[in-house]
Amino acid sequence: MSLGILRSRAISFASKRFLCTNAASASAPLPSPPSASSTNRWNFLKYAVVGALTGATAYTGYASYAYSLDEIDEKTKSFRESVKYTAGDGATALDKFQGLLYSTAMTVPAKAVELYLDARRLIEEQVRSYTEPYTDKLLPDLLPQERHVFTLVLDLNETLIHYIWTRDTGWQTFKRPGVDAFLEHLAQFYEIVVYTDEQTMFVDPVIERLDTKHCIRNRLSRPATKYQDGKHYRDLSKLNRDPAKVLYFSGHALESCLQPENCVPVKPWQQNDKDDTSLLDFIPFLEFVARSSPADIRPVLASYQGCDIPTEFIKRSKDYQRRMQEQRHRGRFW
Repeated sequence: MSLGILRSRAISFASKRFLCTNAASASAPLPSPPSASSTNRWNFLKYAVVGALTGATAYTGYASYAYSLDEIDEKTKSFRESVKYTAGDGATALDKFQGLLYSTAMTVPAKAVELYLDARRLIEEQVRSYTEPYTDKLLPDLLPQERHVFTLVLDLNETLIHYIWTRDTGWQTFKRPGVDAFLEHLAQFYEIVVYTDEQTMFVDPVIERLDTKHCIRNRLSRPATKYQDGKHYRDLSKLNRDPAKVLYFSGHALESCLQPENCVPVKPWQQNDKDDTSLLDFIPFLEFVARSSPADIRPVLASYQGCDIPTEFIKRSKDYQRRMQEQRHRGRFW
């Protein structure tokens, strides 16, 4: 048999097999498309689940914004307790069945509320650890014989020092003129504390170089501040000191402290102001406060509000001396 005859028979056999296969495929029933009712039911279920989740998320967000944790706990307390159903002695079978049905249906929502409360409590505790001072007593107790002593709280940057960074020199720290005499003199009258929003790793070496005579008793850095509205504030109420005997001395006093009634503003200092005398100018006023020991420093500071304290103090001192001289002269005359 020749090669051409074999080739023609093979082609004929393949053609017949292809036609038979197509015929069988055409005779087989096609799968029917899903009915419109089943598609609608699936879409309704899908949208209902999405809507429920969206509504629950929105309500959770609103509750988190509008109510505190304690308020939500109180408002949902009765609902969560109602899930724990116990049938009374006189309950009918129908009452027991309805109570059991309600308890079963409400178990999941009640557990969801409890899960939300636990998660929010954990989150708020974590946030509080970053936004609140690390303890309610930032300073150790004073000795009994020192309880009459005033506490002078000093800011660091632009108050005692100023630091800058340049590409050529890196970090540079400059001491404010008069800072050594200021600290050494007032350490005789005050408990001196540095309270800054700088990091501890920066504060410790700076204080070590700045305060070689150990006039500063305590130092507080960023973990001791209160983080609020994007800023770190000094919270004097956490110092473990009588607020009537605390002065906060800073170049940014009113902007960085939560107790403005205790603030003593001083002009912020930059390293290029070589002739600054602000620290030395404040010594007479601060020494007078410590020696006279007013019952409450806050009314005293309020009387200087809006004034340059060193200048106003000198003016009042001269007026007081003039009045005393006039009284002495009147006494001699009579």
